Amino acid sequence: MNEKEISYQVTNTYSTLNKLTPKTKNVWWVCHGIGYLSRYFITYFSSLNADENYIIAPQASSKYYLKNEYKYVGASWLTKENTAQEIENVLRNFDAIYQAEQVPAHVNFYVLGFSQGVSVAMRWIARRKIVCDQLIIYAGSIPTELKKEDFSHIDTNETKIILIVGNRDEYLTEERMQLEHKKVQTLFGNEYIFDIFDGAHIMSRKVIETLDKK
Repeated sequence: MNEKEISYQVTNTYSTLNKLTPKTKNVWWVCHGIGYLSRYFITYFSSLNADENYIIAPQASSKYYLKNEYKYVGASWLTKENTAQEIENVLRNFDAIYQAEQVPAHVNFYVLGFSQGVSVAMRWIARRKIVCDQLIIYAGSIPTELKKEDFSHIDTNETKIILIVGNRDEYLTEERMQLEHKKVQTLFGNEYIFDIFDGAHIMSRKVIETLDKK
């Protein structure tokens, strides 16, 4: 048996919320977790001021039926299968969206990854040298291959690093949480914000509402 590789053009969707206008102050790049679709994930940002906030939510291309019910559809960014190539596919997807959206230089640019979305958001920032005003690591794990030098373009005096987790997150044990702290410290030093909210492994609208005030 031979496993071969081909390249071909793929068309994918992504979601936006509100309009990008001269009144826009903050542009959010938000990466959903496993099992989400971008059009549903983006609704968690709907309580933000619509005139001041424009949200971009990329869509993972690998879709599947949830709970084997053949009714609801979710998506995943990556698996352990052919991970290196899949990462490149995700980054090219992000590059195309970023080019299409033409984010203005004068706005605040926030990058948020939730759960599995943390891994793709951080790889994009590291490999494409994306500069942002806030990097929000929300209930997810930082990829182990990332090194301090991958983020040499990030000035922690200019970029706020925010680590968020629920106090009842079923996936983040104390041992794993300490490991994530160590990763953040290795990459960015001690200049980061650690927020704990009352909740499990969930998106929280209340948490989102506080982020642009950090």
